Amino acid sequence: FVSYQVEILDWKTKEQLCFLDKVEPNATIREIRLMFHKLYPRWYPARQSIKLDPKGKSLRDEEILQHLPVGTTATLYFKDLGPQIGWTTVFLIEYTGPLFIYFLFYFRMPFVYGLDERFTSSPHPVVNLACICHSFHYIKRLIETVFVHRFSHGTMPLRNIVKNCLYYWGFAAWLAYYINHPLYTPPSYGKKQINFAVIMFLLCEAGNFSIHVALSDLRRNGSKTRKIPYPTKNPFTWLFFFVSCPNYTYEVGTWISFTIMTQCVPVGLFTLLCFIQMTIWAKDKHCTYLREFKDYPSLRMPIIPFLL
Repeated sequence: FVSYQVEILDWKTKEQLCFLDKVEPNATIREIRLMFHKLYPRWYPARQSIKLDPKGKSLRDEEILQHLPVGTTATLYFKDLGPQIGWTTVFLIEYTGPLFIYFLFYFRMPFVYGLDERFTSSPHPVVNLACICHSFHYIKRLIETVFVHRFSHGTMPLRNIVKNCLYYWGFAAWLAYYINHPLYTPPSYGKKQINFAVIMFLLCEAGNFSIHVALSDLRRNGSKTRKIPYPTKNPFTWLFFFVSCPNYTYEVGTWISFTIMTQCVPVGLFTLLCFIQMTIWAKDKHCTYLREFKDYPSLRMPIIPFLL
């Protein structure tokens, strides 16, 4: 066979960092990353972004050298992604914080609201229910992180963890402060509003979990190859008929129901921001599906059936 020569340049300065001789044609990008790592131990594979074009997208680990639009002397570009942290660790940190932060406000710790006796308990049952639902949501997320999720990308930049934690932890504190406040006012329509919200909350949580399991089953053999998700016998997965990312649809539904349950402005704002962010993610994933699969179901929308 004809062996390849691979030169790797710095994506910004175009300085040659290394020259790999006699590389097999069927070598994957992952194997090239490992070769590069041997020469530069500080840049472990997860830190490396290997590209065909300095301003292009990173090549996937499974891509094969001879299938790329390069000659037998291939020029690739390297970008340092910075220190990385595993996605499982990221999610455990992000989701454990809101769980315990909420309890600080629910149990009315003295340094939160003061030492007055009237601050020690709430007369509204919905406050207890909100705590149960909030805790259930994040406990479910932690369980999914450990036992369900299969990540296509193993790591993310360490610097992002601070931003993500500020978002999740900060909003958890803001929501909890108002929901558990001694002057909190319960929902306008009383038990009817609360019961409706609880039913909606549980249905959305069940739907979200079902979608995560269905997506995980697509990669049961450890493959990172993207596949088209389809509905299963589980009715909660039938939303796949209409949207590409029903996990986001159910997630937004969960927070809408929590907003209805608590009738709290900070929760509503958090729900709105969740919807905006998840719509961006859903559109991006939907476009990826359309680009990669010519037979992708035409009826599907990114996040809201028939609309968005």
